[in-house]
Amino acid sequence: MFLRKSLVRFACLLALSSPAWASPAHTYDFGQPAPAAKATRSVEVVMGDMSFTPKAIDIKAGETVRFVLVNKGQLLHEFNLGDAAMHARHQQEMMKMQQSGMLTPTGMKDMDHGAMAGMEHSSQGQGMKHDDPNSVLIEPGKTAELTWTFTKATNLEFACNIPSHYQAGMVGKLTVSQ
Repeated sequence: MFLRKSLVRFACLLALSSPAWASPAHTYDFGQPAPAAKATRSVEVVMGDMSFTPKAIDIKAGETVRFVLVNKGQLLHEFNLGDAAMHARHQQEMMKMQQSGMLTPTGMKDMDHGAMAGMEHSSQGQGMKHDDPNSVLIEPGKTAELTWTFTKATNLEFACNIPSHYQAGMVGKLTVSQ
C-alpha cells in the first residue's frame, strides 16, 4: 500500500511539472520586463520592410528602457530581445506558427487548443501564443511598446523572427555596457 501511494504521489508530481500543464517561468539572464513608468529613457525603433532604424542601440547595465516600436512597413514585424541562440530557437517556434496558419503576413490569428495540438509554445497550455515578455508583434501601421530593465553588461540583438525576416537583415545590435 505504501509503495502504491508513493507511486501515485510521484505520478501526480510528474504530471504537474509537465510543460503541457505547468506555466514555464520566463527568466532572462540579461534582465526583465518593467513598467513603462520605471523607464529612464525611451528609444524609438522604426520598422520598415526588412529593416530596423536604428541598427544599433547602446544601453548601460541597470538602465530601464522603453522601446517605442513603429511599424512603417507593409508586413507584420516582431521586436524581440535576446542573443543569437535565443533568436534561432524562437525562429523555429515562429515557423510552426506560420505553418499552422496562425501567423499571416500582416497579422496573427487566435487559434484554439485543438487546432494547435502538439505545439507547446504557450505559457498557459492553451495552444500556441506569442506571449514572451521580451517580444512584441507589431502590425503594419501600428505602434507598440516594450519596456525592459537590463541587469548586466552583455551583447544582445533585437530582431524580427518572423520566418525569413532575420535572414533578410531584420536584426540589430544591442550593447549593454557597465
